[in-house]
Amino acid sequence: MTGALWTWDNLVPAAIGAADGAPVVPITGFSIDTRSLQPGEVFVALRDVRDGHDFVLEAFRKGAAAALVSAEYERKAGDGALLRVRDTLEGLRNIAAAARRRSQARIVAVTGSVGKTGTKEALRNCLSRLAATHAAEKSFNNHWGVPLTLARMPADVRYGVFEIGMNHAGEITPLTALVRPHVAIVTTVEPVHLEFFGTVEKIAEAKAEIFAGLEPGGVAVLNRDNAQFDLLARAAGVHGARIISFGRHENADVRPEVFALNADGSDIAVRIGGRRIAYRVGAPGAHLAQNSLAVVAALDALGADVEKAVPALAEMRAAKGRGARREIGLSGGSALLIDESYNANPASMRSALAAMATVPRTRFSRRIAVLGDMLELGAQSGDLHAALNEPVDAAQVDLVFACGPNMRRLFEALPAARRGAWAPTSEGIAGALAETVRAGDVVMIKGSLGSHMAPLIDALIAKGERECARV
Repeated sequence: MTGALWTWDNLVPAAIGAADGAPVVPITGFSIDTRSLQPGEVFVALRDVRDGHDFVLEAFRKGAAAALVSAEYERKAGDGALLRVRDTLEGLRNIAAAARRRSQARIVAVTGSVGKTGTKEALRNCLSRLAATHAAEKSFNNHWGVPLTLARMPADVRYGVFEIGMNHAGEITPLTALVRPHVAIVTTVEPVHLEFFGTVEKIAEAKAEIFAGLEPGGVAVLNRDNAQFDLLARAAGVHGARIISFGRHENADVRPEVFALNADGSDIAVRIGGRRIAYRVGAPGAHLAQNSLAVVAALDALGADVEKAVPALAEMRAAKGRGARREIGLSGGSALLIDESYNANPASMRSALAAMATVPRTRFSRRIAVLGDMLELGAQSGDLHAALNEPVDAAQVDLVFACGPNMRRLFEALPAARRGAWAPTSEGIAGALAETVRAGDVVMIKGSLGSHMAPLIDALIAKGERECARV
């Protein structure tokens, strides 16, 4: 089993399970989805939206090395090596804990109301310039995503970067206990998931759970510009953390001397540890520039070579659904499409609108915002949607298309000249949007995942393909 991620002899006791057979190929990873499973991976039969035990045979057909199953699972013809445990999620957590125990890596954990994934990816890219680095795929930040990421961590990596999310109190505590970070970042605390918390302060308290897992002598990296800084700092202090703050606040430890935002990125210079470090962030947006300060702080806290690592930030590109930009050919020219369709909350809406405003009108003269409901905001939802009138105005948006019952509050607060169309669902505005968009427009599409904004992206791309085909 040379080159294996785990040997069977080590994996079985790590899971606190019992072996039923043995793999005939090296164990190269773990998967919870047969659609993406790769040969050599262990299939973890979680009971979640569907019962993974129904797919064990399919996993072996696709080349799984073994399957992690419950003790009562009945072996079928065609099954390979089985690792039987009392509960498969518990077994995965046990493997994750064992992976952390065997690792000598320096670990960073990232949480926050917004910016978790972007900050995690920035750290991954920076640390990978220095040494072998392991990080979560996509947004694997929940009760199964974090242990899955840990289970996949090779024993010999130098750095690990983990994203930890939550939408209820108490969710972060067991995850940070697994990860045991040396550095914990809270990007910011904003009115997200208010439906479950009621106040922003309660959200901050839940985010502060991340400090409970810090290794002795650990560091908390906190946003000095955020209104919840003092609450977070007190919570970090309770767990003995050293605090490094970042932001444009005059008392921030990592504070930019240069903070120049433009349409295709940002140029930043900070002073840290007596050194002046200048770098470029390759994706646009004040929020990405702000979170790059947290990246610099974390690199320094890890004892990493900051100067050697930060050039990786220039290679950052916005991901699909998180600000990715694409020009689409239309009759008479092109339009710029900004895909922010993955998710939304008041803070990320403001950031996305501000980022769109950096696109020069000399290239794309008309700004169109297509906004879907922000979900899980509780009793304050209507007011928070109506309050987007201010950032829409600040971004000098020319036309707003809106969908969802809550986003109607914003639509009705707009002057008539800015109203494109409103409908209860995204499907209801698709036709009017496609008819309106023309060459010279910049179109930003954003909403919570449940608002189903992604099909609007696809519709505009299809419009461009049709118009180009006619040329």
